[in-house]
Amino acid sequence: MEEQISVSVIMPAYNAGNYIGQAIESVLCQEVPLELLVIDDCSSDNTVAVVKQYTRDERVALICNEQNQGAAESRNTGIRRARGKYLAFLDADDWWQQGKLKLQCTKLQETGMVLCCTGRELMNADGSSRGKSIGAPEIITYAMLLRTNSIACSSVVMKTEAAREFYMSHDELHEDYILWLKVLKKYGNACGINEPMLKSRMSQGGKSRNKLKSARMHFGVYRLMGIGRLASCYYFLMYMFHGVRKYL
Repeated sequence: MEEQISVSVIMPAYNAGNYIGQAIESVLCQEVPLELLVIDDCSSDNTVAVVKQYTRDERVALICNEQNQGAAESRNTGIRRARGKYLAFLDADDWWQQGKLKLQCTKLQETGMVLCCTGRELMNADGSSRGKSIGAPEIITYAMLLRTNSIACSSVVMKTEAAREFYMSHDELHEDYILWLKVLKKYGNACGINEPMLKSRMSQGGKSRNKLKSARMHFGVYRLMGIGRLASCYYFLMYMFHGVRKYL
C-alpha cells in the first residue's frame, strides 16, 4: 500500500464526534490512492469511538496524543507520519466534494507548483449551506497572500517535502497562514481552483470565529514574519478590507 499512496490526508480532531464521520467519508470517496491520518487531541467525547468504526478500512489510521497538543502540533504529527508525495489538510468539522484531490494533484503536476487550494462554500453548524461561496485565485503570490489569506487550510494540497521544511508553529497565531507564507516566500506562487470543493462549517468555538481575536493573531503573523511595523499596519488594513468583502 505504501508505494501506492499519493496523498496523505491529515485530520486533527478534538471533540468532533458529531461531525467527523462526514469528514472521513468525504475523504474515502476521493479518487486517488490515499491514507487518512486522524490525530485525536485527547477528546473527551465519542470522537475516538467514531473514528475506530472506520479503521477497518486500511487507509484510515488513528493516532492518539498522550496529552493535548493543539492543532499545529497535531498536524505536525501527521506531517511526520505521512507517506504520500502530497499532503492534504482537513479539519474534522469540514468536508470535501468528490473529485477534489484528483483535480488538485493534476493541477500541481501540470504547474510544477508546491501548493494548491480551492474555493469553499460556507456552511452552518448543522451542515446546511449559508448560501455563500468564497473563491480561490488561479495564481496566489506572496504579496497577494500578505494582503489577504485566500488559502483555506482544509482546502490545501501541498508537496510533503515542502511542509517538512517548515512544519506548523505558533498555535497562538494562525499557524496555517504562517506556513503558507513561508512556503510561498521560498517556492514562489501557489495555484488555486476556483470551485467550492471545500465545505467549510462555521462551527462555534473556532479560533477565527472571534473576529477581534483573529485580527490580533493576524497582525501577530506579520510581526513574526519579520515585517516592519509600518508595513504590517498597511497589510493589516488590506486584510481588514478584504475580510469585509469576503464575508459581507
